Amino acid sequence: MKTAILGPAQRAEALARMAERELDILVVGGGVVGAGTALDAATRGLSTGLVEARDWASGTSSRSSKLIHGGLRYLEMLDFALVREALKERGLLLERLAPHLVKPVPFLYPLQHKGWERWYAGSGVALYDAMSVSSGHGRGLPVHRHLSQKRALRVAPCLKRAALVGALQYYDAQMDDARYVATMVRTAAAYGAQVANRARVVGFLREGERVVGVRVEDVEGGGDYEIRAQQIVNATGVWTDDTQALIGERGQFHVRASKGIHLVVPKDRIHSTSGLILRTEKSVLFVIPWGRHWIVGTTDTDWDLDKAHPAASSADIDYLLEHVNEVLATPLTRDDVEGVYAGLRPLLAGESDATSKLSREHTVAHPLPGLVVVAGGKYTTYRVMAKDAVDEAVHGLDQRVADCVTEDVPLVGAEGYKALWNARARIAARTGLHVARIEHLLNRYGSLTEELLELVVADPSLGEPLAHADDYLRAEAVYACTHEGARHLDDVLTRRTRISIETFDRGTRSAREVAELIAPALGWDDDQIEKEIAHYRKRVEAERESQRQPDDLTADAARLGAPDIVPL
Repeated sequence: MKTAILGPAQRAEALARMAERELDILVVGGGVVGAGTALDAATRGLSTGLVEARDWASGTSSRSSKLIHGGLRYLEMLDFALVREALKERGLLLERLAPHLVKPVPFLYPLQHKGWERWYAGSGVALYDAMSVSSGHGRGLPVHRHLSQKRALRVAPCLKRAALVGALQYYDAQMDDARYVATMVRTAAAYGAQVANRARVVGFLREGERVVGVRVEDVEGGGDYEIRAQQIVNATGVWTDDTQALIGERGQFHVRASKGIHLVVPKDRIHSTSGLILRTEKSVLFVIPWGRHWIVGTTDTDWDLDKAHPAASSADIDYLLEHVNEVLATPLTRDDVEGVYAGLRPLLAGESDATSKLSREHTVAHPLPGLVVVAGGKYTTYRVMAKDAVDEAVHGLDQRVADCVTEDVPLVGAEGYKALWNARARIAARTGLHVARIEHLLNRYGSLTEELLELVVADPSLGEPLAHADDYLRAEAVYACTHEGARHLDDVLTRRTRISIETFDRGTRSAREVAELIAPALGWDDDQIEKEIAHYRKRVEAERESQRQPDDLTADAARLGAPDIVPL
């Protein structure tokens, strides 16, 4: 299979091709569900297009807890079907579809009551493991184990002795959510999908009752396109209602947004060899290993303000610090926080006022001829959502269409990954890079690492780390624009890398170096370089200011002080 390249030229060509002739399926929305839907459709042999108003995964799909999990707490809600489905998908991702991107991660659940809690929680975790194995794709993870207080404190010395009487340890999985989506978009493109980010749908085309296409504004190059398709799939997540409003249709269900915020702190602030899962009065709190960092989250509160840039308030940050500090022997402070990010979950509205009790299951509807809507769900089950959306769209096509095959379609970079991993010492010797660097690249790009190393051969300076974010090579910034569809400095610092949340300066010290590295690939002149740097710094300052505000209203107002970047 030829690997697709998502550079500026390929984006322009994709937009032109989508406008040339009617597609079978056009997907609107470039998050994990939209990308998954485009991949599903393309691998069934359908002519497929995918458009995204901003950057790939710029909404919910880059701001999650970065976990691929079955949803252990849904067992307590007796939602066995959702857990079983998610555990099967977790196993597929770990074993077959994306072993280079999805990795096992251990979690410690502290027990606070003797006797009954170990039996109660242990029964739930045992069932979780059993359902995983019975799915046929769960044998790659270790089973849970019971720990005494003494053994638990050896695993997690950070915990207060009084915070637990023992613990359970079990395994789930994690990934870099934005990188996963970008990789899936490239996979869809490799199978023939035409894909374009920064292409905003501004209206729908109709013939009588039937929806026959969309009007798309090219946010980068200017100009409008009419893209026609036999079936259009609305996969816009928390924007579902807004997208439906462009047609003059509310749709058959309503999507509410729930805000979840996360803190990023350095690895040395929490001494543990395992992640933590803690109960709160509203939900659960995770402390998740993340390279040289920890992610602490999340909150679960209603949000009806700006969807593009949800803001974390001072109260949100205090909530997380307060709850995690209940169990930490050395409390975290504001000074320990490197990064903060906020995301919105698209939840199907129900009878409950509490977003934590709204449905994490998904719904697919066909409200008008030519239009399919998919909403709700969990990141882990994106492939099932995509399959259901395409299955529904196929009903409106005048042709026989193959069944879904994505259960057997690895993402680009998966094929050959394990062989390259085994050869990582040899690759390090050949390239002159430290073996730890090669491991870093393989776990971000898989077998596509060879493409990135070709850039280093052509320009050895790209094999050096970024001056103020040395987890990343200079080549990774360039590759983000030449191969992965990044169009702006923010795309590189926030989603193709995670510099914006992994450094105390939030990426501002890296901004100039990265902007100058990517300028040739994107055709920027000196004025655009300065504009990109200034915009990024304003964005960071607006986010910092929002995080000093007491509540959602004031935080939202502060965050809106930095508008989105618009090309010259």
